Amino acid sequence: MKYSEYQEKEAERKRIAVAHLENGVDFADIGSVYIDEVVQIGAGTFIGPCVTLEGNTVIGENAKIYQNTRIRDSVIGDGVEIQSSVVLESSIGEGSKIGPFAYVRPGSEIGRNCKIGDFVEVKNSTFGDGSKSAHLTYIGDSDIGEDVNLGCGVVFVNYDGTHKFRSSIGDGVFIGCNSNIISPIRIDDGAYVAAGSTITQDIPEDALGVARAKQKNIEGWATRRGLYNKKKK
Repeated sequence: MKYSEYQEKEAERKRIAVAHLENGVDFADIGSVYIDEVVQIGAGTFIGPCVTLEGNTVIGENAKIYQNTRIRDSVIGDGVEIQSSVVLESSIGEGSKIGPFAYVRPGSEIGRNCKIGDFVEVKNSTFGDGSKSAHLTYIGDSDIGEDVNLGCGVVFVNYDGTHKFRSSIGDGVFIGCNSNIISPIRIDDGAYVAAGSTITQDIPEDALGVARAKQKNIEGWATRRGLYNKKKK
């Protein structure tokens, strides 16, 4: 690219940002944002530094798109907060909080007042109003109901190496930390999954699913192997 071409692109980029500024959008640094021509942004929304908005993206009013976020071909509702995350070909309902470091992949629909936290990945899934996944979780090819809580380290195991499978989680379900949901699974309203479980069968409404080995303590095991209170060499 010639320098003159670069200058033209820079002028166009700033022109687009200034147009949004004049329409009531607030910027932390208008010189560091990249916004495609067709992007729509509502009044009162804040755009942080190093934000990229691509394609047919629509952002509602009074949203906060913080630094180092990329959004492409997505609909972001009013009052949404996104921190240092990627959202592609998806929708985020009003009042939801995304990130930091979340990855919302194509085909996902996040409801209103949801939480998709740090290092959570959502792919081709629906996530009902008021549901939360605070950290370190993979939600793939699943339909999550309203007011669901997914603990840290929950994985929806949706791929057997050949085919993808889909799971359905009812309203008010609680899935404990470090649980594997082996799709296709149905967990009905109000059910609980005990932490550390690998679930391979459906769980009925209001039930507790537990799928983990019983703990066994072998006394003196470390001492017999010379592992306990080892002297430093």
